[in-house]
Amino acid sequence: MIVCIAEKPSVAREIANVLGAKSQKDGYLEGNGYQVTWTFGHLCELKEPHEYTSMWKSWSLSQLPMIPPRFGIKLKQDKGIEKQFNIIEGLFQKADEIINCGDAGQEGELIQRWVMQKAAAKCPVKRLWVNSLTEEAIREGFQTLKDQSAYQGLYEAGLMRAIGDWLLGMNATRLYTLKYAAGKRQVLSVGRVQTPTLALVVARQREIDNFVPRQSWVLSTLYRDTKFNAIERDEEAEAEDAAAVAAAAEKGKKQKPKGIIYKPIEYATEAEGKAIIEGIKDKPFTVLSVEKKKGTEAPPRLYDLTGLQVDCNKKLGLSAEQTLSIIQSLYEKKVTTYPRVDTTFLPDDVYPKCPQTMNGLFQTKFAGVAPYADLIRPLGGGKPLRKSKKVFDNSKVTDHHAIIPTGIIPQGLTELEQKVFDLVARAFIAAFYDDCKFETTTVMGEVKPSDDKQILFRTTGKVIIEEGWKVVFKKKVETSDEEAEPDTLPVFTKGESGPHVPQLTEKWTTPPKPYTDATLLRAMETAGKTVEDEELRDAMKENGIGRPSTRAAIIETLIRRNYIRRERSSLHPTPTGFELIDLIHEELLKSAELTGRWEKKLRQIERHEYEAKTFLDELKQMVSDIVLAVLKEQKSPA
Repeated sequence: MIVCIAEKPSVAREIANVLGAKSQKDGYLEGNGYQVTWTFGHLCELKEPHEYTSMWKSWSLSQLPMIPPRFGIKLKQDKGIEKQFNIIEGLFQKADEIINCGDAGQEGELIQRWVMQKAAAKCPVKRLWVNSLTEEAIREGFQTLKDQSAYQGLYEAGLMRAIGDWLLGMNATRLYTLKYAAGKRQVLSVGRVQTPTLALVVARQREIDNFVPRQSWVLSTLYRDTKFNAIERDEEAEAEDAAAVAAAAEKGKKQKPKGIIYKPIEYATEAEGKAIIEGIKDKPFTVLSVEKKKGTEAPPRLYDLTGLQVDCNKKLGLSAEQTLSIIQSLYEKKVTTYPRVDTTFLPDDVYPKCPQTMNGLFQTKFAGVAPYADLIRPLGGGKPLRKSKKVFDNSKVTDHHAIIPTGIIPQGLTELEQKVFDLVARAFIAAFYDDCKFETTTVMGEVKPSDDKQILFRTTGKVIIEEGWKVVFKKKVETSDEEAEPDTLPVFTKGESGPHVPQLTEKWTTPPKPYTDATLLRAMETAGKTVEDEELRDAMKENGIGRPSTRAAIIETLIRRNYIRRERSSLHPTPTGFELIDLIHEELLKSAELTGRWEKKLRQIERHEYEAKTFLDELKQMVSDIVLAVLKEQKSPA
């Protein structure tokens, strides 16, 4: 008998249906030579400290660091879990072969491996790896089963992640609680990802609290009913650009210099600005140059989990955890692909299936309306779908591809599920549209207060020539207010001159905004660095803190432990959160960048580029060093 083990009962039913295992038993389905059973997520966990030695039962500084000679697992204490495990164990003992059908990711691998270890499974084990739960995907997956050994790196990375969290969390939590909260009846929870994330939120709040607004005055002028802003060369930015070009050249890369860089002119006092206005108000404005540049804008990236959580937070007001729950539900309803992914690309072998997916979207209806039919119709007509390297790139895909629709027509979705599905569907459709084409016009002008002085002015306008993919996201509204046209400019001619009306505008610098779920997720993804460029963000993902699938849970854990609070859409540290970060002097415990390097090593373990044993040795040494350093601290911070 072949025993298949899935991560949830609902997934097990889908697999059993494809395999023909239709007979319902207690805790599994049977038929056609298969028994299909399931876990409920984690059935097993690492042992508690006191289960290694009774000396670790009571919290004591003298017993730190706690480093077991060998880590062990135990069954979670829950009657439902115990009953299901006993069923699984019985099936495994009689099995000729086991097929691991756990979620296709690091955590899914660890969940099932631990169950097999605990049940002392002896027979050969194969691995099912699918990107969606459609019947076609499951059938294909069973035709391409691999031996479990092919996923050893995935398991080792998951195991090292769990052990690392145990070592750091157990030791640092006891260490800081005993050292600084003794007698307060308060546990100071410290975690590998949790604490650096809290540190980001605290640092941002401190920036806001300590912010001192600065007043300045900005000069502009009105010429032919068009506003021109006063500018000057930004020599500091030009120097930074030159350094970046030189650094790229040293690495053998070509980087085009930006040339002259301008910045707005700002005056420290109103009097200074008014003096300038007095000197130019009666002087003519002269157009120095009119430059037109044609440009293109590619469709937005397909969604990875973080990108979807960011957009759902911005557009739908959903927390990261809510988005994960909804996209997981859509995956289990077979209408979208596997959600816990960190790539925005598709492999080449998905391309031939895309017309079928489009056909499913074409037929999709919500409340009797087909929202995608008119958008998909222009892509048809017998012509092949556009294939862009910005969408299809095998080198950017490892275990899973971007989140896309499966082509299964959605049925019975909730209102929020429809909205999240709509984001995924439109991103997929837009990926096959042409780039948006536009023309940007930049007009430079000058006013000379005297023969030897010049004040430069600039204005820019943008005209959409071909909308391309933008039609996919265009709102169907009647009022022009809702759908404003891009800024357009009148026709200017080089050398023309005439009167103008200069003016000063008061400007105050503003503090940084508090983190939201969206911006904190991006900060976790880039280890706290502000990154707008998509390609640079891709390069930094290996150094991000946490995994896409765990970041939402980290935010919610911080809220549950009263370290941060959510006010409307903003995230703020609580007094307890401030206190914890102030207590921690060890930079490693609260540095997003240092924790990000740890994450990179875990990914390298997954790819067999780094030894798990080396990583574990480093972990043990790091924890020992942290304990020693904190114990040496003579005085508790105030």
